[in-house]
Amino acid sequence: MSKTGTSNKIRVGIVGANPDRGWASHAHLPALKAVPAYEVTAVSTTRQTSADEAARRFGVRHAFDRAEPLIEHPEVDLVVVSVRAPLHAGLVRAAIAAKKHVFCEWPLGVSLDETAELARLAESAGVRTFSGVQRRFAPGVRYLRDLLAEGYVGKVRSVDLHVAVPYLGAQIPQALAYTTDVKNGASTLSILTAHYLDTVLSAVGDVQSVSAVVARQFDQATIVETGETLPVTVPDQVLISGTLQSGAVLSAHIEGGKRNGGEIFATITGTEGDLRLSHDFTVSGARGDGQPLAPLKTPERYRSPVTAELHEDAEQTAHLYAALAKDLAEGTEVVPTFREAWKLYRLIDALATSSATGKRVEWKG
Repeated sequence: MSKTGTSNKIRVGIVGANPDRGWASHAHLPALKAVPAYEVTAVSTTRQTSADEAARRFGVRHAFDRAEPLIEHPEVDLVVVSVRAPLHAGLVRAAIAAKKHVFCEWPLGVSLDETAELARLAESAGVRTFSGVQRRFAPGVRYLRDLLAEGYVGKVRSVDLHVAVPYLGAQIPQALAYTTDVKNGASTLSILTAHYLDTVLSAVGDVQSVSAVVARQFDQATIVETGETLPVTVPDQVLISGTLQSGAVLSAHIEGGKRNGGEIFATITGTEGDLRLSHDFTVSGARGDGQPLAPLKTPERYRSPVTAELHEDAEQTAHLYAALAKDLAEGTEVVPTFREAWKLYRLIDALATSSATGKRVEWKG
């Protein structure tokens, strides 16, 4: 990896760094600022004024109103793609062509075929790739993974995931209007299900077989700001029953458009006890019989002093970036690559196939 001057920092260019909204300003930029291994050297948006404002606000040297000059800039080692899913593929291809390492938010592509194409292209070019499944790096998730490995619950018998959220439903903001069209690859199945399955499976291990119902219950959605109605072609309900390679059973219900009482949690039952991962990625547990679940404080070793003041999303992203820096320095693959993104998309596709055929799918990974 080339560097300028005497700095050993990884120089980052962020495509889609809107200063006022979006994941870049919400998570990427605060996270990168907190991790000493990085320097954000360039940002781009679709307007020079917003790019300049992002550069001013976050202390970045270069600002562009197009992605191409950022990707090609000699002071950018790692390109971060932080835009809507339908735009990912073109930007990722450009970064690969420029022989830059590339981090792309999930989903990598809008379809299984597009995801496979990008993974193969990156491998052929020999660039390092990273997939934005940051929740598995939350301190509480890593603590949960270690508790399971240490035998806190004994042998895992069952895993239950429940995700019910108000967004991706009958009313959506203008910024999410594109999510109503299945061709754009951003739905309860491809976004929510993938993110939270990845989080849980990173702790409990791979799937062996799945049976699913993938349903669309909203025929149209209303844009909050304008009252305009749009046809909806994406699913908003995903039900999963299956088995894990460990022999445990898996159940999950992922629901968009929840009007009231939404919640997110995962419960893991074992032969010796139980663990629960809450919406804020804190862990509760109990061992023995008839005991109430009690909070288990995440040990400080799972956190970092430089990320302690970040909000939850930025902290998870900072831990991902810390692992990414180590991957680049040591040649490891702790952060999921594009090949891992392809694998996750194959699982999502298997859920859709099971629902369409009414058959259980044996998962081969």
